[in-house]
This record gives sequence, C-alpha cells and structure tokens, in this order.
Amino acid sequence: MRLILMVLLIAFAAEVKADGVKSWNMVSSSVFSVLPTWPGYADPGYGAPLGTAPEGTGFAISEQGHIITAAHVISKATKVSVKNSKGEIFDAEPVFTSRATDLAVLKAKVKTDQAFFSLKPPDIGSQACLISNSFGIGIGITCGVVSATGISGIGFNKIEDFVQTDAAANPGSSGGALVNADGLVIGMMSGIFTKNTDTNVGVNFAVSSALILKTVGDVLK
Repeated sequence: MRLILMVLLIAFAAEVKADGVKSWNMVSSSVFSVLPTWPGYADPGYGAPLGTAPEGTGFAISEQGHIITAAHVISKATKVSVKNSKGEIFDAEPVFTSRATDLAVLKAKVKTDQAFFSLKPPDIGSQACLISNSFGIGIGITCGVVSATGISGIGFNKIEDFVQTDAAANPGSSGGALVNADGLVIGMMSGIFTKNTDTNVGVNFAVSSALILKTVGDVLK
C-alpha cells in the first residue's frame, strides 16, 4: 500500500512539474516587476506604506505595453516603473484604476509578449501556478491547486470574485498571474488571507479572469 501511494505521489509530482514548466514557458515573458516610487522618495523601493510591499507584479494584456497589476500596489505612488524579464526598466503610466476590484492597468512604451485569459472558470483541484515577483527578488513561479472558485465576502475588496489557491504568494506577489496547466491566466493575485503575518499560509486569493475581463476589457478597445 505504501509503495502504491509513493508511486502515485511521484507520478503526481512529475505531472505538476511538467505542467509548471509549460505555464512558465508560456507566460513568464509577459510578467513584469512593478516598481512604485512613494511620496518623499526619488527612487522605487523606499518608503512604502506600512503593510505594502516595496515592489509588486504585473503582466501584459496586450503587445503594446498594457500591463495589469493590483491597484493597491500603485495606490499612492508618485511614479511607476516596470521591469521586464531581461532586466530592462520602463516608465509606466496608470491608464485605469478600479479600487473596488483592486485592478489597475499601466501603459509602458515596450513591445512585449502578452498573456491570454481562460474564458471558463477553473476546476477545483486543478493545477494553478503563480508567476510573480515574490519579496521583490525577481520573477519566479510557485505551483499548487485551485482550492475554490467564486469566493466573495472576504473583505479585501468592495467587489470580489476570487479564485482561491494554495500556490505560495508573499509580499510582492500582488498583481501576479495565476495560470492554469495550459498556460492561460485564471486570475490576478490580490490578497493573502492571514491575521498575524503577511506571508504565505496557503490561503491566497486571485481576482478571477471573468471579473478582470468584465472590469478592464474596455481599456484595450
């Protein structure tokens, strides 16, 4: 019995690894570090409000430099820059903000790969990988599963439709792309559910792709 269980676990781990590689290869080039500059400071990374990471994440939703991120990442910034996977830094301007949904769209003068959205809700238990700038140390990937869908009433945002996942998220992950095994975006990371610490405990919430498309779809028209 133990041998069978071990074989199943190894097979599952191998499948997750393979799908995680696919998700990374399809989406990582469209993910950016978001670098806000806060009032009273000349450079990003200093003076972030208490409870706010000095950096965040965003991902391109057009090849013309439209980058979606979490509104709270840039809420009080006097200037915003974005850094791509090559380490190149570009100035970015907010062109849309919805604090009610924690969604914002930046526009940078950069040609980039874009991420594509899944048009159907993810299955509970299916793989979910988060590509984000955790702790501001650069773009990386963590994988888990979809724990729940259609979550609301958590209290993070006025309007909520969350995908819950146990894929690790930490300060800096906000605005990151939550991606399924096919490399399609199923959500944008918005909040970590914990009362005592702002680090990952395996209960993380991403704004659903449906709410993203409903909220920011007109920006690209």
